[in-house]
Amino acid sequence: MSRSIHHIISKNEVDVKKYVFALLAIAMCITGARAQSQKIGYVNSAKIFQELPAAQEAQRKIDALGKPIQDSLEAMQRELQTRYDEYQKKEALMTETAKKAEQQKLVEFQRKAEEYRVAKLGNEGELARETEKLLTPLRDRIKNAIAAVAKEEKYGFVFDKTETIQILLYGDPAHDVTFKVIDRLKRGR
Repeated sequence: MSRSIHHIISKNEVDVKKYVFALLAIAMCITGARAQSQKIGYVNSAKIFQELPAAQEAQRKIDALGKPIQDSLEAMQRELQTRYDEYQKKEALMTETAKKAEQQKLVEFQRKAEEYRVAKLGNEGELARETEKLLTPLRDRIKNAIAAVAKEEKYGFVFDKTETIQILLYGDPAHDVTFKVIDRLKRGR
């Protein structure tokens, strides 16, 4: 008796699996048919940023903010190297206490330089915050322009394809809407 119950359960599991498989196959066919009717395009976001005057201006501002920070970091690195070189010259003549004190000063100076670097250039640093503040409105404008072109041209999907990031591995140039987006942005619509 237990054998027949097991046989019935196994047979039912197989039937359920076949049924689920059939439903999945039908769903894939329907989805595939819909996807075939969808128009797909792509843009080169890097090219859009290069062509957009507001993005060029934002990049100039970012570079202007970053230059003094980079200069300060380079000056700190030179200062640290100078202090270390001086320490090495005097090390042989120093007592153990003086050596430890001088080493501690070098470590402390290096720590402060690293803290400065993180505060200014880190992921949450001053330059990252300012960059985000400058670029967020531009990204929003670009996304809105892409959406408008996609709706006008009846694209169901628009991907990004730059020289460095390949989200789209192949795209027919006939579906490249980059220049339509640039045109829309420059016209201000």
